[in-house]
Amino acid sequence: MKRGAAAAKINLALVVGPLREDGRHEVLTVYQRVALADRLAISRAADLRVEGFAEDTLVRRALECVADGNGVSFAARIQKRIPVAAGLGGGSSDAATALRLANELRDEPLAHDRLRELAHDLGADVPYFLEDGPQLGSGDGSDLEPLELPQDYWVLLVLPKGANKKSTRDVYAAFDERQGADGFDARRARLVEALAGVRRPRDLAALPPNDLAESPLAGELRALGAFRADVTGAGPVVYGLFLHGDQARVAQKRISPKGRTWLTAPAWYR
Repeated sequence: MKRGAAAAKINLALVVGPLREDGRHEVLTVYQRVALADRLAISRAADLRVEGFAEDTLVRRALECVADGNGVSFAARIQKRIPVAAGLGGGSSDAATALRLANELRDEPLAHDRLRELAHDLGADVPYFLEDGPQLGSGDGSDLEPLELPQDYWVLLVLPKGANKKSTRDVYAAFDERQGADGFDARRARLVEALAGVRRPRDLAALPPNDLAESPLAGELRALGAFRADVTGAGPVVYGLFLHGDQARVAQKRISPKGRTWLTAPAWYR
């Protein structure tokens, strides 16, 4: 049996462009892993099964992808801590962790490049969760480049009370309807320029805002001392970045009537 953590991510920036021929959008995004994580246990089994999370589809697909074809399959148990459909990549992280752990149980493990190909088939952000450290995602989000970003800050996550999350597909459809891709090249250039100037945590405040979604809670978090606050992914979770733990804990207490909260920190390793 293999056990592992499947960490959540936040998008420190998300610039979205036009629809591609493959049906996905061109993006430039900054992925940052955080310490909030699901837990997975994978073992060899005669029949594929996934327990602990009835809504799962991605882990099952991941285990099907990595089965060795010799009658040996895998069983997974998922312990969920990351909120579902919240913009934190929990399902994608679970799938990547299942791929990695099941691959370690194979008689002949697949090469990392092959594992990345399988991850990409599962979703554009799944390959990110096979890598360590912050990454710049381009193309459909799966072309990755390591980033050296500061990690010494606190992350406050807020899932707004009563949030009615649209599907990611619907969020992108609304983006297309409002001609959101206009000016993509200029916004992408601004993100690249801002990243070049990041040395300290506060420098992350210069990154452009999320193209897909916004929330008034971001402004409230900034008023409570966050040096950067924005929606992650397609939402609805909002994050606030704080330099000091005491300040972050006060903000968590004050914002808690607005939704469910988690206080966490950046994480480097998968």
